[in-house]
Amino acid sequence: MSFQTAILEVSAEYRANASAYQALTDLLAARLAKVTQGGSAAHVARHLARGKLLVRDRIDRLCDPGTAFLELSPLAAWGQYENEVPGAGIVTGIGIVQGRAVTIIANDATIKGGSFFHETVKKHARAQEIAATLRLPCLYLVDCGGAYLPEQDRVFPDRDHFGNAFWRQCRMSASGLAQIALVFGGCTAGGAYIPALADQVIMVEGNARIHLGGPSIVKVAINEEVDGDTLGGALMHTTVSGVCDHRVQTEGEGLSLLRRLVADLPDPRAGWTAPRAAQPPVLDAGQIPGIISADPKRPYAAQEIMARLVDGSELSQFKPEWGASAVCAFTTIHGCPVGIIGNNGALVSQAALKAAQFIQLCDQRRIPLLFLHNITGFMVGVEAERGGIAKDSAKMVYSMANARVPKISLIVGGSYGAGNYGMCGRGFRPDFLFAWPSAKLATMSADIAANVMLELRRSNKAHPPTEADLAQIDAKVRAQYAEQSDPYYATSRLWDDGIILPEQSRDVLGLCLSLLASTPADAHFAPVYRM
Repeated sequence: MSFQTAILEVSAEYRANASAYQALTDLLAARLAKVTQGGSAAHVARHLARGKLLVRDRIDRLCDPGTAFLELSPLAAWGQYENEVPGAGIVTGIGIVQGRAVTIIANDATIKGGSFFHETVKKHARAQEIAATLRLPCLYLVDCGGAYLPEQDRVFPDRDHFGNAFWRQCRMSASGLAQIALVFGGCTAGGAYIPALADQVIMVEGNARIHLGGPSIVKVAINEEVDGDTLGGALMHTTVSGVCDHRVQTEGEGLSLLRRLVADLPDPRAGWTAPRAAQPPVLDAGQIPGIISADPKRPYAAQEIMARLVDGSELSQFKPEWGASAVCAFTTIHGCPVGIIGNNGALVSQAALKAAQFIQLCDQRRIPLLFLHNITGFMVGVEAERGGIAKDSAKMVYSMANARVPKISLIVGGSYGAGNYGMCGRGFRPDFLFAWPSAKLATMSADIAANVMLELRRSNKAHPPTEADLAQIDAKVRAQYAEQSDPYYATSRLWDDGIILPEQSRDVLGLCLSLLASTPADAHFAPVYRM
C-alpha cells in the first residue's frame, strides 16, 4: 500500500516553511558563489596574466566531459581569517577521469599564493583519507606556497598537521594507490614535498617551480644569488635533478598528459593488471635484424626494438629526458600490460635510479616487468664512483630483486657484469629468460677482458712480458670469451629458456605474460618503499 501524504502545498504553513527554507537556500548559493570566485579580483587577474587557468577550470578540463565532480568541504574556513581564505585555499573532491573515479586535490594560488592554513591541512588530509578508504588514485594539481608562516604553530608541528598529509601520501603510494602531481606554479618548502613524494610528476615550463627554499631563502641561508628557474624550474628538474618526469609547455598540455597517465593505471582494487584489447604493432618486427648493429660496439636505440614488439607500437615513456641510458616505458603486448626496461649504453647513476623507481612503480601497480638486455654494465671511472654509482646501481638491483610482480628477461645484445644483475639475469630468477641469436653473456666483453689481463701481465715487473707473451695472452683470452659468451654456449648449459628469433618474440612474450597474469596474485601483497 502506497503512503498517503498529508501535506497540502496550498496551506499557509507549507508556504511559510518553503519561503523560510528558500532564504537558507539563497544564503548557501550566495556563499558558494563567493567561494568559487577564489581570491581577490587583483590576484585573479595577476594569475590569469601569467597564462594560468583558475583552479576549477583545471578540474573541469581534467575530468571527463559531462561527468559530475563531487566537491568536498567547499566552505572550509568560512567566517575565519576575515573570509580572506575561501575554501581554505584548496579544492578537493572526487571526479571521473578516463572513466574511473579519482580523488583530486588542487591548490588555489589566487588565495594567499596557495599557502596552507590549519583548515587547508585538514581538508587536504580528509580528501586523502577518503581516497585511502575507497582505494582511489590521488591527483594533485599543485600551485602551493607551503605553510602560511604566521600560522606555523597550527600547521607544522603536531601529528595531524602538514606532516600528516605527507605521511598519508607515502602510505597510499606504498599500498598501490597512484599519487600523480601536475605542478602549475611555485612549490616551496613543505609544498615541494607534494610533487617530490608523488609517483609521477609533470611540470609546466615557465611557471612551475619546485624548491625546498626559494631564491630569497637561499640568499639569506647561504648568500647565493639564483633565479627561480635555475633553482627549481621545469627544465632543470626534468633534465638534471630527475625530480620531474615530464615537462609541458602549457597547462592544457599538462592536463591532457595527466589524463593519459591515468589511463595507464591499473585498478588498485584488482589483482594483476587486467588485459586490454590487443592490436598489432604499427612497425614491423621483421625490421629488427636490420636495426641491431652487426658491430656490437655500435649502439642502437632500445625504443626501436620496443616499438616493434608492443601493441600499436605505443610507448608511454617514463622520465624520457633524464637518465637516457635506461629506457623505461609502460605499454602492452598482446593486450597484457607490461613495464619494459631497455638499455641505451652503460647505466650511469641517473639511469640506475630511474630504473629503480620505474621497477617500484610497476611493483606498486602490479604490472609485470620485461627486461631487454643490451648492456655493457654500469658506468665506471672516477666521476661515476664519486657520484655514487655503486650505491645507485645497488638500488636498482635491490628494487628488481624485491619486486613481487612477474619478470621476464630477453637478452637481445650484450649482457655483461653487474648490468646483467641489474637487468634481472638468471641469478635473480626471472620467470622466463630468452635470448636472441645476437646475445652475448659474460662478466665483460672480450675486448675489455683481454685488456685487463694484458695490464695485469704488464704490471709484473719481476718478470716483464715479451711481445710474444702478450700476444699469446690476448689471443687466449679473446678465444675464451668468444666461446663462453656465445648464445649457444649459454643455452647449452640452460642459462636461458631458449634462443628465439626477434620476429617470434612478441608472440612468445605475449604467451608468457598471459600465463603469468593468470597466476593468482599474492593475497598478502606487502608494501614496497620507493627510494
